[in-house]
Amino acid sequence: MSTDPGLRRLALGTLLGAFSGEQAPAWAVDLLAEGMAGHLLFGFNIVERDQLAALTSSLHAARDGVLIAIDEEGGDVTRLAHRSGSPYPGNAALGALGDPAVTRRVYRTIGAELDQLGINLNLAPTVDVNTADDNPIIGTRSFGADPIAVATHTAAAVLGLQGAGVAACAKHFPGHGATLADSHLELPTVDIDAALLHGRELPPFVAAIEAGAKSIMTAHIRVPALTGDAPATFSRAVLVDLLRRDLGFTGVVVTDALEMLGAARYAGGIPAGAVLALAAGADLLCIGADIDEQITNACADEIVAAVRDGRLPADRLEEAVARVADLSAWTRSGDRTDREEPGLGYPAALGAVRIEGSHERGAAPLIVQLESESSIAAGRVPWGLGPHVNGTEQVRIVAEKADPAELLARAGGRPIVIVGRNVHRLAGTRALVEALTATHAVTVVEMGWPSSWRPRGARAFITTWGASHANGRAAAETLGLAA
Repeated sequence: MSTDPGLRRLALGTLLGAFSGEQAPAWAVDLLAEGMAGHLLFGFNIVERDQLAALTSSLHAARDGVLIAIDEEGGDVTRLAHRSGSPYPGNAALGALGDPAVTRRVYRTIGAELDQLGINLNLAPTVDVNTADDNPIIGTRSFGADPIAVATHTAAAVLGLQGAGVAACAKHFPGHGATLADSHLELPTVDIDAALLHGRELPPFVAAIEAGAKSIMTAHIRVPALTGDAPATFSRAVLVDLLRRDLGFTGVVVTDALEMLGAARYAGGIPAGAVLALAAGADLLCIGADIDEQITNACADEIVAAVRDGRLPADRLEEAVARVADLSAWTRSGDRTDREEPGLGYPAALGAVRIEGSHERGAAPLIVQLESESSIAAGRVPWGLGPHVNGTEQVRIVAEKADPAELLARAGGRPIVIVGRNVHRLAGTRALVEALTATHAVTVVEMGWPSSWRPRGARAFITTWGASHANGRAAAETLGLAA
């Protein structure tokens, strides 16, 4: 059976694709011309500013109204600065700093840079309330553990981005902060009742809506009281009854990447997930990062087939496309009066640093950086004190393989600075740090989400609330080791 071109165009109008490489392949541009909503850019698409501007220009040239999206959260999740680390502190540091005006300025600056580069949709801010210290995917991407404080910074971030003409996308609805699993790899469960959901998880999303957020992203999580066994992305109870009817959101509902196992495994594949998400009330379907022409067309074909066989009402598809078109029109309207504030991120990161105990500047220490895996959301981005210190000796180790005696011998009479991300979660770290504190002055620098654990005998415990380039410089300055 031949495909109705009008129906295929509607199906494409809900898709946010992706492609590999530093230039757009012909198929990616052709699908835009045919009506696809847009593309999401990743670090592998970006080398430097001029190349990125040329890339986005080639995409915009395909058709008026193309959406070009990116995950530019600042902090640990950066695409623009994936080769060096972000010059901005992330949400946890901004939350620790506690000044919503600074949060708004940081996001306004990020938005102005994106706008200048031809990017009009930022899949940020992350507004999850991080109540689980061992959350493997949110952590420092969150403004904090207090719903009201997170809500305040959420509003500031949304206003900052959109004041620069870039649409914000508050994520991950209805709240990913209490999970102990990564939805890239499995379907996490947040088993809470409606009262706790409304009191803890939802206030930041309410604040985002009141601030005028143009889009909200779904979470691939189960909330059994609402979703049963399904992810929120596929739940009308979440996307329609809760988000639209109860909270009054009228903007675009964007899915988290449908290739993530929290969605794809439940749905039986990405194309099937596209239909389930649309039927549940989503409007713009983020397909994922590892995407090609075949997968993109398969999603469009499945949507068309679902309309024909009755799984997806045609008016639901038309509604989704109309909302995406309204978002596109907004990105092309308004004055671009807000501009970047170069250097803003570094003093903000320094102001967020917290010191417990007594760190006395004196003899140059031995810096020991603990290797750790990057989250899938962040990817591999440089972090640590490496480029920021004044020649002080640094070593990188895997904590569980390290010999404390060798480190003590190497340090000699010098104090030791241990630098890590989510230090309490790294295998072997607690034993290693406490072995070193038995004979040496030790300072621990936590560049991830801190837990209640503090090493026995440590002289000081320093929290940076993130591992961006700005956070690393702030740590070096706090230690008195800055170049």
